[in-house]
Amino acid sequence: MVKQVRLIDYPAGRAARDFWSFSGDALPALDENQIKVRIDWVSVDPGMSGWITDKPSYMPPVKPGEVMRAFGVGEVVETRSERFKVGDWVTGFLGLQTEAIFAEKAVRKIDVGQVPPQLFLSGLGMTGYTAYFGMMDIGQPQESDTVVVSAASGAVGGIAAQLAKQAGARVVGIAGGPIKCAYLTDELGLDAAIDYKAGSIGAALDAAVPAGIDLYFDNVGGEILDAVLDRMNYRGRIVVCGSISQYGDFAAARGPAGYMRVVTHSLKMQGFTMRDYMHRVPEAFETLAQGYASGSLKFREHVLEGLETFPDAYEMLFDGRNHGKLLIDIRGDH
Repeated sequence: MVKQVRLIDYPAGRAARDFWSFSGDALPALDENQIKVRIDWVSVDPGMSGWITDKPSYMPPVKPGEVMRAFGVGEVVETRSERFKVGDWVTGFLGLQTEAIFAEKAVRKIDVGQVPPQLFLSGLGMTGYTAYFGMMDIGQPQESDTVVVSAASGAVGGIAAQLAKQAGARVVGIAGGPIKCAYLTDELGLDAAIDYKAGSIGAALDAAVPAGIDLYFDNVGGEILDAVLDRMNYRGRIVVCGSISQYGDFAAARGPAGYMRVVTHSLKMQGFTMRDYMHRVPEAFETLAQGYASGSLKFREHVLEGLETFPDAYEMLFDGRNHGKLLIDIRGDH
């Protein structure tokens, strides 16, 4: 039976699990140039919170009643397209559902012969590409740099931190809790890790980066961004990848308190989304795939099983329970 997760209505202060519904709508017959895909894996991302608000964003919102948008990978099980045959694997915005019909132009074929398909949602997908372009194209870490990465044990932050380390920089990661911090130093080889839950973030930064910060990869915004801004070196760079501390209420989101340091220290502060870089995806994929094959890049995944786990997964994004890239194994048998 086909299953879908739909948005009931925009959150408007509701508890996270109160704005999702489950449906079992049958699929229509295929039209010409369409394919039916059995969806095996979907990605659960912080950006989802921006897709379920009627505030202007980089993508149109998901409308109430629609299947929730999500990146996914799956196998073609029926086709009326010359581009795809049964057995091909594809990725794209497949949505939170077990099967669906797509126009042939809406998805991209992937080769799962050498790597597990879910990697196209983590290190070899948008997560990896975001880390790559944010760190290497905008941040441009140098051997002389001290780099700080927030949410460094997360999906994007973990890859961004590793790329900075490979560039020769001294890298300090910020994460929540001793287990995540140990992962940063013991598994990813970062030079230091700061547990933002353990006390003053400012004092911890002073101890970890006494000479200041040259490059900051920001995934969280809020108080951590404020503390980092106060310690940025002259002509430092700040890459604004996300601001998860502000995602709960877009209307009340606030900017950094130490904004004037951008002026006084000639800082460069730049945000981005992947729509800026879609034409360069092959470049990122090649670098990330080589790193994965050689073992020099580690992609950490946190997997839940079954579409019905999505409400829990969505909440995990914002309470920090996940360790790495959050994925749902739709069939629960991988």
